[in-house]
Amino acid sequence: MRVGVVIPAFQAAATIGDVVARTRSAVTGGAAEIIIVDDGSRDGTGEEGRGMGATLVIHPRNRGKGFALRTGIAKACALGAAVIVTIDADGQHPPEEIPRLLQPIAEGRADLVLGARQRNHAMPLSRRFTNWLSASLASRIGGQQVRDAQTGFRAFTREVAERVQPAGDRYEFEANFLLDALRAGYRVDSVDVPTIYGALARSHFRTWSDSWRMARAFARRIGA
Repeated sequence: MRVGVVIPAFQAAATIGDVVARTRSAVTGGAAEIIIVDDGSRDGTGEEGRGMGATLVIHPRNRGKGFALRTGIAKACALGAAVIVTIDADGQHPPEEIPRLLQPIAEGRADLVLGARQRNHAMPLSRRFTNWLSASLASRIGGQQVRDAQTGFRAFTREVAERVQPAGDRYEFEANFLLDALRAGYRVDSVDVPTIYGALARSHFRTWSDSWRMARAFARRIGA
């Protein structure tokens, strides 16, 4: 499988080099294209990524994670990727787990694979609750078990990438992507991945505004 790894990045100069290097080591065989979407960073994120030999796409101004993912996924398809992996630039997702995300797709068991984090002490208490709630709602809406509806660590086929075109430019893009894929009948699987939060793994998720956008995404599906 030719794999396109999409890394949306904003103000990630401190971590992007490590993420790219570990991603390159994890996806062996020379069939991976690493795509960094620098979403209007002002800290040298783009220069760090370019120095690692990745394909770099630059947004002149910050457009939001969803917009960056949309750009990166389109670029991966244009470069001929058969499978797309999305992974954050802040160090919250261990690239070493990418082969495990790809396995259910390679074996023909899934169209979309989620890197499911454990809701343990490593995850802030408030995020544990919203993670559990969103997973429960996604499972109910889609009729398939979803263990982590908020994870941005995912692998999916080119067909899913081309047919699922969700709305939203920020974090709600990921919720809409998952819910639209479930509604379209695509097979969703989950793979356990470590839960990482910390000083370097600095999320740009805005608790109130982004949670509200995601809540609206779920509410629209429940009311449909």
